[in-house]
Amino acid sequence: MNARTFVPGKRTLALVAWVVLLGFFFANVEIQIEGSAGWAASLPTWRVEHHWLLDIFWGGRAMTGYHAWVFPFVALFFHLPAIFFGRWSWRIEARIVACIMTFWLIEDFLWFVLNPAYGIARFDPVHVPWHKHWIAFAPTDYWTMSIAALVLFHLSRQREHESGPRRWSHE
Repeated sequence: MNARTFVPGKRTLALVAWVVLLGFFFANVEIQIEGSAGWAASLPTWRVEHHWLLDIFWGGRAMTGYHAWVFPFVALFFHLPAIFFGRWSWRIEARIVACIMTFWLIEDFLWFVLNPAYGIARFDPVHVPWHKHWIAFAPTDYWTMSIAALVLFHLSRQREHESGPRRWSHE
């Protein structure tokens, strides 16, 4: 395969399909938790609404106690196979981070599509004030994370060096 061409293999497509399924289920969980009040607006949790770091790292959205716990939980969960099998490499990490990004993109979009209070018709800056920056028909995060995830998936398909992935133990 030409190194400049990214053609996903069957394993990558199966992995992405699995991540989409996970996003579908978690979107439904969050709809049950949040209802029509997105970004944990009505949850009994702490919130930091304004801070200059939120603009840099959080897309201008509020930081909440709910998100402070759920984001690392999901990241840790996606790392479970690396821990379980005791194998890690930069290639594996690239794939894990690409999966996490894909998960959050799918989950966030499906939250709107599946939520009876929104639907695709209300997926816009007027009805979704917590997504502060939009390009065309989607939040800026969707574009930047999609590009980053594609790059990471591509990098994760590059050949390992001769040593291969690191093993943590010799069980």
